[in-house]
Parts: sequence; C-alpha cells; structure tokens
Amino acid sequence: MQAGVKIIGTSPETIDLAEDRDRFRAMMKKLKIPMAESGMASNLDEAIEIADKIGYPLMVRPSYVLGGRGMEVVHDEEMLKHYVAAAVEVTPERPILIDKFLENAIEAEADAIADGTDAFVPAVMEHIELAGVHSGDSACVIPPVSIPQKHLDTICEYTRKIATELNVVGLMNMQYAIANDTVFVLEANPRASRTVPLVSKVCGLSMARAATQLMLGKKLSDLDLKHRSIPHFGVKESVFPFNMFPEVDPLLGPEMRSTGEVLGLADSFDLAFFKSQQAAKQSLPSKGAVLITVSDPDKTAALGIAKEFQKLGFKVLTTNGTHNLLAKNGVETERILKMHEGRPNIVDAIKNGEIQLIINTPSGKLSKDDDSYIRKAAINYKVPYITTTAAAAAAAKGIAASRNGDSPVMSLQSYHAGIK
Repeated sequence: MQAGVKIIGTSPETIDLAEDRDRFRAMMKKLKIPMAESGMASNLDEAIEIADKIGYPLMVRPSYVLGGRGMEVVHDEEMLKHYVAAAVEVTPERPILIDKFLENAIEAEADAIADGTDAFVPAVMEHIELAGVHSGDSACVIPPVSIPQKHLDTICEYTRKIATELNVVGLMNMQYAIANDTVFVLEANPRASRTVPLVSKVCGLSMARAATQLMLGKKLSDLDLKHRSIPHFGVKESVFPFNMFPEVDPLLGPEMRSTGEVLGLADSFDLAFFKSQQAAKQSLPSKGAVLITVSDPDKTAALGIAKEFQKLGFKVLTTNGTHNLLAKNGVETERILKMHEGRPNIVDAIKNGEIQLIINTPSGKLSKDDDSYIRKAAINYKVPYITTTAAAAAAAKGIAASRNGDSPVMSLQSYHAGIK
C-alpha cells in the first residue's frame, strides 16, 4: 500500500484487526459472540495473576510467532513458571497470550466466501481429535458426524456476522470450540486456509474461483450459491515427517507438526476415515494384535475401544494400569510389560512383529512415566500408531467398514453428481 500498489480483497487493516487479540475480543463482545477468557502477560507476575483469574488449565503461546509454535497447555502454576522462564524475550512489546483451555471440547472450523456485506459457508468441518491438537494436525470430517444441528447453525451465523463486521472480501477461515453446549470462537483468519481445497473437493464448489470473482467486484448474489446436501463424507488426515526423524516423539498437540494433508472420500464416515489412513501411509490392519496403553483420563474411553477391537477378532494387549481397569469392567486382555518392567516387553513385541496397531495416548508432563519409547518404536518398525482415543474409535469403525468390501474407485465428478 505504501508503494502505491492496490490491494484487492480483504484490507490489510482487517487482517491486522483479526490478529490483534484485544481489538478482536472487543469486536466479539460487541457482536455478543462467546470467547474463552484470556489475557496477555509480559512477565511472570502478570501471568500468575491472569491464571488465578481465569483458572487452569491454560493455553499459552508467544504473541510474536505463527503456526502454533511455542504453544502449550499449562495445568498448574509450576508449569506456568517453567513456561515463562523458558520463553524467549517476554517483554511488554512481546507478551505471551494466555487463554482458558476448554477441556473435552469439540473443535470445528468453517471456511467462508465473503463479499464485504454477506458470507456463504459451504460446510462446517468437524475435528476428530478433541481441542488441544493444532487444527493443521487434526483429522477432520465433512459433513460433521456428531455436532448437533443447532451448533452448526450457530457456527454459520457467527461466521457470517464476523465476516460482515470485518468487511472480508474473498476467503476467511474461522476456528471454533464447542464446550458445555456453547459455541466459542477461537480465532478468525481473514485469508485462504489450507482447508479450502479440501472443502472445495468435498462440496463440489471451487471456492478459490468464487472468492476471486468477489475480490474483482462481484457480489454473492451474482454467484447464486446455495447450500446443498452432501451424501458422501470426506476425511482430511494430516501427513507427518516423523519417519524422517525417528528420535522425535510423534505427539499431537497445540504446536503444528504436519507437513501435508490427504483426503479420503467414501459413502460413509467410517470408510472415508479408513481410506484417509491408507493415503497417509498409516494403513490400518485387518487382523492381528492391538496394543492399548493410555493415560488415566483416557482409560474410560479405552474400555469401549477395547471391546470394539475384540469384536473385530483382534487380540488386545494392555499395560498394567489399562489392563486392571478393563478387567474391573469385565474386559479381559493380555497383559504386556513396559520396557522398565522386564522382558519380553512392548519393544520386543514390536520388533518381533507381534503388534499390528498401537493405541497410546501420552501420559503427559504431569506424569512421572515416559512412554515416548513406544511411539518411537512404532515409527522405527513401521507399525501404525494412534495417539488419541477419538482417532482410535474411528479406526475401529473404519476397519469394520473395510471388511464389508472396499469402496469402489470413483471420480470426484461422480461424487459431485450425487450432491443435491
């Protein structure tokens, strides 16, 4: 702009407003749209004061980096002190952002096409992993499979309101979390996102073409866009570079680690998820043994997952804590030793090809146990692994669906022909 170059589409001022946490929060307050409580701190005392006000757990990150780098979930004051001490150059000009972390929330996002006075949302994308996993790393599904219609309507309404208030012209991406039966806005990105090609393919709509027409002066009313019923499912799965870095713990979290994405399309969510894993080089096994070893908060969810895999004929191996909880609930599994408990242990079984799938949710920084060696061994010996219970449940359904016969290979045009 300073050089006299005309900027078409969304203005730089709008982009700056969306990035400014205080200004954006003020806008959400004006529009009466919920956001999680938050604050900015330039030193430890301010951080502790904000934490005491909004309560743990917290999502903290530097204000001066993008892409989720440096973002972390903080569970108590000790972790907060460690984070602030490790943060580089925290100053009034470079504060850390502190948000209330919405536990057990379902994340969703919406890509919109806007003309400055109105917006069109082709579809809402539901994240398969719960809140806390970076949106670029989470598997997602279109159309959503578990979000109630009232929340989908709210997401579309909020997206239109925000796009109009920001005067967005072109593409916009919105991030949401659903917790306690309420839709919360996480952030607005008044630009094209990495999910635009995926939404376009699933919905049969070239969002980039439509947005370009709006940026060049057309209005949404000129494009005659309508909401249509999508009879198939598209599952986006992220592709990670962990096989190139075998000593890196392949955990999913707030910091983005994926380097690409794939899309699985099928007539059911279960089969679409199965195909997405194949495309991401994490092909799910049709038989064999599955190792389930999960953190304490995930043990209840592990009960249903173990039952599903046993129904599928898999031998279920579990470590001591998971084994005991499942046994108390009438699910008998085969106990296997952790590496520090003796031999033969998990790593021996992985090396010997005795495990075909690993489900291991991290014990986290609050635990004295380090189970990263399990995930690292999975990478070294090319055993598919899953690190969230939500993805594990989807995997069981996907394997069951795949046994009913592979989905026939179909062109995108064939899928689009079924959209009404």
